Amino acid sequence: MGIFLSLFIYLISYLPVILARDVTRVTIFVDATKTVATNDEHFICATVDWWPHDKCNYNHCPWGNSSVINLDLSHPLLANAIQAFQSLRIRIGGSLQDQVLYDVGDLKAPCHPFRKMKDGLFGFSKGCLHMQRWDELNQLFNRTRAIVSFGLNALHGRHNIRHNAWGGAWDSNNARDFLKYTISMGYQIDSWEYGNELSGRTSIGASVDAELYGKDLINLKNIINELYKNSSSKPTILAPGGFFDQEWYAKFLQVSGSNVVNGVTHHIYNLGPGVDPNLVSKILNPQRLSRVSETFGNLKQTIEKHGPWASAWVGESGGAYNSGGRHVSNTFVNSFW
Repeated sequence: MGIFLSLFIYLISYLPVILARDVTRVTIFVDATKTVATNDEHFICATVDWWPHDKCNYNHCPWGNSSVINLDLSHPLLANAIQAFQSLRIRIGGSLQDQVLYDVGDLKAPCHPFRKMKDGLFGFSKGCLHMQRWDELNQLFNRTRAIVSFGLNALHGRHNIRHNAWGGAWDSNNARDFLKYTISMGYQIDSWEYGNELSGRTSIGASVDAELYGKDLINLKNIINELYKNSSSKPTILAPGGFFDQEWYAKFLQVSGSNVVNGVTHHIYNLGPGVDPNLVSKILNPQRLSRVSETFGNLKQTIEKHGPWASAWVGESGGAYNSGGRHVSNTFVNSFW
């Protein structure tokens, strides 16, 4: 009712402008006999990111206490919002996920909070997920019946070799210990996603070669099969959580092979940077917004050709990147996007 009322008021306020224009009558025919696309019943997803409170863009620091590490998990509005969706998928991930260490098992590196670091990836040091915090998060997930997808660190053990390219072997020991702890506590994880925005020419911050990435997925699949054994609740694998690069996506699917990846995830920020003064006009331009269907179509074709066992997912989308547009992304006009 609130959304309808807001839309009604918005339309009434523009009524004189609408009436002042020349009116062209059109007839629209809707073909209801052909299915264009289908969605899983749990297709609605919200990402909880890792950004600390001092993550800033354009002289503005909007994140506050809204991340995995500092969100007030006991706030009743949070639980009520999750439950209102009945089966909301919560993705734990984002730009800093490939710098997150899990404070469990035989971790040989110090596990400190994120801190600003000039030469660090995205301007931050490595960070830490303590198991007490992981326990608290899962208590919230269990209480609200959220469906959980967790993004694993795919850069652990690797090093920067040139520009934004990272090489070397993935050190899976910390991830394995984290999975073992999660299983031992009985926490239900629907899917594990491997890495964030590491996909070739469209990578952000760091990139990993598609062949190397595909082999890592085989390794991750073996770890999951080993640890979960014959469990009826064995999680699926999502990858790569990046911007679509057709050649890179095709390669990693070919290398990883049949039935390793279950959901092929890509990200959408089709409005450009949040600082763009033309953000509102982009949001209200249907032709611009419709361009994403071409990307999704190309992704779907790539999957059908190289990984027909997997499905196409939008793993993250925020309209405008770099924390959104101030006084735009958090207002009514963003609902059109």
